[in-house]
Amino acid sequence: MTQSQTPVPSAPETAAPPAAPEVFANRIFAIKTTSKQERTVADNILKAIDTKATDIRVTSIIVPNELQGYVLVETPEERNRIEQLVEMIAHARVVTKGQTNLAEVGHFLIPKPVVSGIEEGTIVELIAGPFKGEKAVVKRVDSGKEEITVELYESVVPIPITVRGDNVRVVEKFSDQK
Repeated sequence: MTQSQTPVPSAPETAAPPAAPEVFANRIFAIKTTSKQERTVADNILKAIDTKATDIRVTSIIVPNELQGYVLVETPEERNRIEQLVEMIAHARVVTKGQTNLAEVGHFLIPKPVVSGIEEGTIVELIAGPFKGEKAVVKRVDSGKEEITVELYESVVPIPITVRGDNVRVVEKFSDQK
């Protein structure tokens, strides 16, 4: 006589709980660079990571125009690991003391309109186009289109010309003093 075995009901298989989203734990370090070598330092950091010359993880690299002489690096790594990276990179000098967060450097990520700082009455020099080298007076500023309307300074007949804001260089700011 054979014994029949009745299967013992097992606990229902439960799926593994979904992984919790990773908490934002990245730090942002400022790396001091040689003057005018910010872009080179950023490119060299990317090259070191791409060629596997380093195992340091970098989430992003920011090279803000307003912050000359510095490159901002976002990473989950510790400060001493970033200092090791700086030793490998040409034109990178030192990691500044402390760290920052996204709220403190967020304004570098928002582009400024090219016409910011230009207002009616400002004297500008055209740096591109058929009137390159000519001076003009700003008559109207269109921030939405990033264009300005100017009249040539030494023109016999004032003809309004609309140009892109990045095609001019401010020569003299408008002042209310008379």
